[in-house]
Amino acid sequence: MTESEADGAPLEILDLGRRSYEDVYRLQGERLAARIRGAVPDGVFLVEHDPVVTRGRRSAEGDAAAVPFPVVTIERGGEATFHGPGQIVAYPILLLPEGRRDLHRYLRDLEDVVIQALAALGIEGRREKGLTGVWIGDKKVCSIGVAVRRWVTWHGLALNVTTDMDSFRSFAPCGLSADVMTRVMDHFPGGPEGKGPSGDLMAQVKLALGEALQRVFG
Repeated sequence: MTESEADGAPLEILDLGRRSYEDVYRLQGERLAARIRGAVPDGVFLVEHDPVVTRGRRSAEGDAAAVPFPVVTIERGGEATFHGPGQIVAYPILLLPEGRRDLHRYLRDLEDVVIQALAALGIEGRREKGLTGVWIGDKKVCSIGVAVRRWVTWHGLALNVTTDMDSFRSFAPCGLSADVMTRVMDHFPGGPEGKGPSGDLMAQVKLALGEALQRVFG
């Protein structure tokens, strides 16, 4: 694929299923390098991780000392957060076009993706003034932390769907109380059954997220 073909190609959304953080970190790096070269088009990895805590550039020393999961320090912005089963993580690897090379705007675009996906499920998501991420009421459902290299993005967002919320209790997620965190299933119309009207909630959220990614970045 030529660079001009890559730039003009539609957004690729790649469902990786459940994978370790280390595997997907490596895949991100490979895709990032290829996108910088113009060898591949913009793409997004969707994945469910094995349990892990990642620490971003703003993480304080010792903030994950009591965590019972593997801990990985990475290049993204933000503080410590949990990834694991029941959570959908999206890693957009996109060349930001001229005129949109503003990381604050990109963060707002990622929030828009999640808010649109939640709306498709009948749930009202919102922003919290002065903070990054998406809330449902007074609870945080999605954490966001990104990095950019030569205006190509990597890392991304983590949306709690059926996540075991006790996984957040051994540290301060994004510098907040664990009690602030929530998951989609607890706000789904009809009750916290972990299922939507047509079956598996994880599959429905993944579909809604993919459609929102296409609208915002496609």
